[in-house]
Amino acid sequence: MCGRFAASRKPEDLVGLFGIEKWDPTETAVPDWNVAPTKTVQVVLERPVKDADPRRPVRQLRNLTWGLVPSWAKSPEGAARMINARAETIQQKPSFRRAFAARRCIVPADGYYEWLTAAGERELEVEGKKKRPRKQPYFVTPADGSVMGFAGLYEFWRDPALPGDHPQAWWTTCTIVTTEAEITPLAGGADGTGGPASLADIHPRMPLMLTPDRWDPWLDPARTDPAELTELLAPPPAGLVRAYPVSTAVSNVRNNGPELLTALEGPEEGTLF
Repeated sequence: MCGRFAASRKPEDLVGLFGIEKWDPTETAVPDWNVAPTKTVQVVLERPVKDADPRRPVRQLRNLTWGLVPSWAKSPEGAARMINARAETIQQKPSFRRAFAARRCIVPADGYYEWLTAAGERELEVEGKKKRPRKQPYFVTPADGSVMGFAGLYEFWRDPALPGDHPQAWWTTCTIVTTEAEITPLAGGADGTGGPASLADIHPRMPLMLTPDRWDPWLDPARTDPAELTELLAPPPAGLVRAYPVSTAVSNVRNNGPELLTALEGPEEGTLF
């Protein structure tokens, strides 16, 4: 799954990297090293805009709320539970299938946090059953220092309790697509402390990371053929990321700063490992 991530890149850096054509400097998001559900996140998406040819999608950098609210939802109360969408069922779930067909986006990140679980707890996680709190956090990030692009979906929701011209009448929200975690060795191998050698050793799920060659087809709203879209859900090549233990301070969403990404020599004392 993806329940926390870091996103510290400035909008102007993302504009050049993703070929952004339109973005609002007044919506500049501050660097966030501990992004949690329901927070504002920067996403890349393509759709027509009022001041451009309506037949041509325009690549934009937008601020959205993390936690999807389907257009048909009666209220936004379930947003915090829809931060992730499983790639294996995305085309069948009513909450995601329409967005998958026409409203795909990319969520740029430095990387994501995941908490190491014991073997028995991982089995409960796979079965969808409640488990004990996770302990030692790890930070997963591209081995080459590049931006990690999560596959995402976005939706629009109209608040029926507010007039149409109210600034909060429309909600734009997003979710991050996840897939089975890699079982192949991490870039650079194990961290030397007897820690996890693969992402699957940390957690059974991971965000679907899109390599740059998939950015254009994923964002293209004209791609609606189910077979073509299914191909885009394939996991990335193995060995692109590394993972290292970080301070348990990240477990508290009130903690936020670049120090959260500092690598530890080994798990913190007293943590489950």
